[in-house]
Amino acid sequence: MSAKTLYDKLCESHLVKRIDEETILLYVDFHIMNEYTSPQAFAGLHEAGRKVWNPKAHLALVDHVNPTRPIVSVDEIEDEGGRLQIKTQLDNCQRHGIELVDLFDPRQGIEHIVVPENGYVWPGMVVACGDSHTTTYGAFGALGFGIGTSEIEHVLATQTLVYKKLKNMRVTVDGDLPFGCTAKDIIMTVIQKIGAAGASGYAIEFAGSTIAALSVEARMTICNMAVEAGARAALMAPDDKVIEYLRGKPRAPDAKDWETAEASWRLLASDPDAIFDKDVAIAANTIAPMVTWGTSPDQASAVTGKVPQPDKPSDARALDYMALKPGMSLEDIRIDRAFIGSCTNSRIEDLRLAAKILRGRKIAGHVTAIVVPGSKAVRAQAEAENLDKVFLEAGFEWRGSGCSMCLAMNDDVAGDGERCASSTNRNFEGRQGRGARTHLMSPQMVAAAAVTGHLTDVRNLDIET
Repeated sequence: MSAKTLYDKLCESHLVKRIDEETILLYVDFHIMNEYTSPQAFAGLHEAGRKVWNPKAHLALVDHVNPTRPIVSVDEIEDEGGRLQIKTQLDNCQRHGIELVDLFDPRQGIEHIVVPENGYVWPGMVVACGDSHTTTYGAFGALGFGIGTSEIEHVLATQTLVYKKLKNMRVTVDGDLPFGCTAKDIIMTVIQKIGAAGASGYAIEFAGSTIAALSVEARMTICNMAVEAGARAALMAPDDKVIEYLRGKPRAPDAKDWETAEASWRLLASDPDAIFDKDVAIAANTIAPMVTWGTSPDQASAVTGKVPQPDKPSDARALDYMALKPGMSLEDIRIDRAFIGSCTNSRIEDLRLAAKILRGRKIAGHVTAIVVPGSKAVRAQAEAENLDKVFLEAGFEWRGSGCSMCLAMNDDVAGDGERCASSTNRNFEGRQGRGARTHLMSPQMVAAAAVTGHLTDVRNLDIET
């Protein structure tokens, strides 16, 4: 029997039918929905007179359009479209008996934060969601990927998807991660190295001693942003850290099933002699704190660098939009806003890292800054650790949970021409508001920029250990 990658094993274990050499019918263990991408799928389902085949295999959440300021009723949401999306989500879930984590549920938060912290996703699962950052679940050894509206309808009706197999890429990162660097810097380095389309058509498996040393939360950051290199799937073999992370979670296997589950999870790894279609190696000691200068996540550099000369039309357009000149020092770029949040970087570990920079400091007088915890649970834990006080005393606003300024679908919007240091995953034109200019970086780099008022190498600040 030929050696197989973890990705190939997961596809084979969920194979319902082989359609042709490239395409299979894939069984989906778990499907996640948000209020923004699911309404049209339900409308199609209802028009065809179909029911949800297995309601218990689905979870719905509200996270994209909700305000992060306190409200006590959906009717307080000013945006009519947002109100309708939230109410439609509730109606659809009630009609089909699907579990809903709504705005007033104590578990509420961003889908890719809530799902892991409650133990809904386990190693070996296939997980789909109408959101491209579903790759996050690869940190658990689960095959997660984003799907479109017609595919959401299909999985609701059949619990399967017509799926085109991907090629295999392995990204190996070895060595100790340098001081001042985080998982965000690892994945931004990968994206900058291979390009925004460098992993198109591939599933990436991350490996190496650097990856193994990371926490599960940090691994989620890497898998989350793998899609920004074009990957439709990201994977890491589950290990002791993953197993301990899941132990005791509300939706993890219960005590009577735990040993069996754990034994099966420990078998999930690529065979030692498995062949990958492409291999990429990165030495950890070459990684530095990263920032983006353009309008694509691969238009990035170490913060100590300079704005590059454009070598293609897309670079020139990006510099024009960002109002930057080649040769400028990145650390001379002044910011107007700072945002810590998103499904990439709003977990408790992220907030702790940022708080280390902010403790005893104040943000620059011209900077507006907000922090949006990824879930109510993260917010409560941060408050129990007095992190909220650190943010507030530094001058940040302390908000409720939601996608917020990551994609500016609620009240949290950067103004035309405003420049934002952001812990999010995308820096596209207008992503954080019409005409807004986004620089991606780690949460601690956002905190450093907020304090100094410009892009800043966090290593030049005294960081508490």
